Amino acid sequence: QVQLVESGGGLVQPGGSLRLSCAASGDISNAFAMAWFRRAPGKEREFVAVISMAGDLTRYSDSVKGRFTISRDNAKNTVSLRMNSLKTEDTTIYYCAARWRDVSTLGLEFGYWGQGTQVTVSS
Repeated sequence: QVQLVESGGGLVQPGGSLRLSCAASGDISNAFAMAWFRRAPGKEREFVAVISMAGDLTRYSDSVKGRFTISRDNAKNTVSLRMNSLKTEDTTIYYCAARWRDVSTLGLEFGYWGQGTQVTVSS
């Protein structure tokens, strides 16, 4: 069983940066691919980024590629999302998710989810 808790959300001006963190209660090293998704009210859940168990493979959505960076520290059971050059359209709730073994960009394939953290980009 894995429990995920996100932190680091907040209010930032356009062009600014934030770093989201996800702490896992269980041992996620060598067993779980980790990802970030986001969902705005009334919209579909959107894939943001995913990282493999060992951290050697990452994938990003086109909307965040070049601006966001996902990383993990298996020794600390944490996953981070560094968000640079934030835009107003990045405003939404961000969720951390874990999937057994392989990477995926499909939310339905992730079995563990955090409660989410709000990111608001506004001047």
